[in-house]
Amino acid sequence: MKRFFNLIIFIFLTLLTQIGGIVFLLCFPIFAYFKGRIQAKFLRFCLQVFSFCFFYMVFAISIVPPLAKMGGRVPLPISHKTLKPLNLLTCIFNRHYVVPTLKKTVLSVADKIELQYPNTVVLYLDANFPFVYGFPLLPHLSHNDGEKIDFSFCYKNRKTLSPVNDSPSFIGYGICEEPQENEENRPGNCEHLGYYQYNMLRKIVPQFRKKDFLFDAGKTRSLVALFAEEKTVGKIFLEPHLKTRLLLGEYPKIRFQGCQAVRHDDHFHVQLK
Repeated sequence: MKRFFNLIIFIFLTLLTQIGGIVFLLCFPIFAYFKGRIQAKFLRFCLQVFSFCFFYMVFAISIVPPLAKMGGRVPLPISHKTLKPLNLLTCIFNRHYVVPTLKKTVLSVADKIELQYPNTVVLYLDANFPFVYGFPLLPHLSHNDGEKIDFSFCYKNRKTLSPVNDSPSFIGYGICEEPQENEENRPGNCEHLGYYQYNMLRKIVPQFRKKDFLFDAGKTRSLVALFAEEKTVGKIFLEPHLKTRLLLGEYPKIRFQGCQAVRHDDHFHVQLK
């Protein structure tokens, strides 16, 4: 039973962070040391958790980046004037790695949008894991080669109408800019066709912060357009009703991702090819 429990932890940590399962295995001698010397179960458990977290962070900060670079992937900045993760957990879980070309493109666009809208910080969401072509970044279908990344939309404070570098969703997903009555309702159509996962995050993520934010259509349009104008960018996924609303029809790179994925009116997806 204990081996089965450890296997479940190993699989969970690997799927969540890619390296967590390996660090968990490497901590077994430390766990055994605590078991042989500390009788209080709760104290022993706390020390085991602390030791895992400590060694995990050592690996994530000191060992993973240079090894990933050897394999062709680099981390996006955690703190930058024009670019940062919406949620720090994205970086802690190693979900912020991309190929150098994509990193250069993202930083370039972030600098350009800041020139148009001073003090703007582009907020990135999930990108890719640091290692292994094809390793899945769940729940995404395609973030497995270092060439994909998601971004938050731009918002204003609903009361003051001032720009904010934040999102109504703490993870950046699940709070959507719904189709209006005169717009194409692709999310509804996909769910009607039986693709129930399409709207799943919309039903799971708490919606209480939505009332405090106002979708910044102008800035979001400029941001998406800047990516569409980059020669290195091959595709951008955005819901059809937002492509129409934001007057982005001139950009063929912006397209519908298909009902087999999830809705893209809570974020937009950028990839190299």
